[in-house]
Amino acid sequence: MRFRILIFLSVLAIAGCESKAHKVQQLQAQYDAANAAYQKDCPDTTTSGAERMLTGEKLTATQMADLETKRRAQEARCKPQADHLADIQRQILAAQQ
Repeated sequence: MRFRILIFLSVLAIAGCESKAHKVQQLQAQYDAANAAYQKDCPDTTTSGAERMLTGEKLTATQMADLETKRRAQEARCKPQADHLADIQRQILAAQQ
């Protein structure tokens, strides 16, 4: 009788681990798809002003303001996607524990 209980508990533990691993795989696939879309839609252009300055090009106040406006617009457009990616990452970490 004890042997049957031990076998039953072992099977439940193994099934739980497989279920957990499957959930992590699903979340990772979801993250990969969302990250690919994020990388496509939201390229990192935050250094465009720095690149110009490193080449010796002087930026006018208008150019600096334009760069800042573009950065803010991109941040507003991309923040929901970045937040979604962070949420999936938290879910992956929680599922792995």
